[in-house]
Amino acid sequence: MRVIVQEAPFDLGAETSAFAIGETKMGAIVTFTGIVRDLAKTPLEAMEIEHYPGMTLKALEGIAAEAKKRFSLGNVLVIHRYGRLTPGEMIMMVATAAPHRKDAFEGAEFLMDYLKSRAPFWKREITAQGADWVASKDADEDALTRWEAKP
Repeated sequence: MRVIVQEAPFDLGAETSAFAIGETKMGAIVTFTGIVRDLAKTPLEAMEIEHYPGMTLKALEGIAAEAKKRFSLGNVLVIHRYGRLTPGEMIMMVATAAPHRKDAFEGAEFLMDYLKSRAPFWKREITAQGADWVASKDADEDALTRWEAKP
């Protein structure tokens, strides 16, 4: 299991290849990459992401460990960036490896749902009109309910 919080961009191809090497007992690897998108009412210039390093890493490690245990994952990778990012830049990625595809997919979805709503990051959208903090969305919280019924 590897969890990284970094400011610098990452190489998606290199990270995915490195994650897959040696996974001879895994039948499935699933990856997801989040991209900064421009959904602001006025064109998005950038998104600034803030965090508290020790707290953020510990929280992400806890979420990753829970996913690994819950879905019998052989391996987990979480990379999340912070700092100033512009539309089109990769903001994060998760990768899961499991003996079977269902666990790999569900593990990745679980990670995304919990990272979206429980990871301690604060996001601010910057446009020509100024800067606004991004509020949490009810849909993100609702997504967690499907995992509550499962062990």
